[in-house]
Amino acid sequence: MASDDIMTALGRATAANWGDLPKHVQKELFEAAVRSLGRGAREKLAAYLHQQHRRTIEAEQHARQAPEPDSLGG
Repeated sequence: MASDDIMTALGRATAANWGDLPKHVQKELFEAAVRSLGRGAREKLAAYLHQQHRRTIEAEQHARQAPEPDSLGG
């Protein structure tokens, strides 16, 4: 197995389990990724990880299930 494949698999596993990691581990991994990618990646990486977080996904699913108000304000 190529090292790129291993790094990709580790990155995907980390992102998939991001919300379950302790905050200090999240911070260390995030800062290491920013150092690796460069400062311009900070916002994109933060946005990506936010979208992967279980609470964000659940909130979006809940919002989609909310009924639309009718035109009479109900």
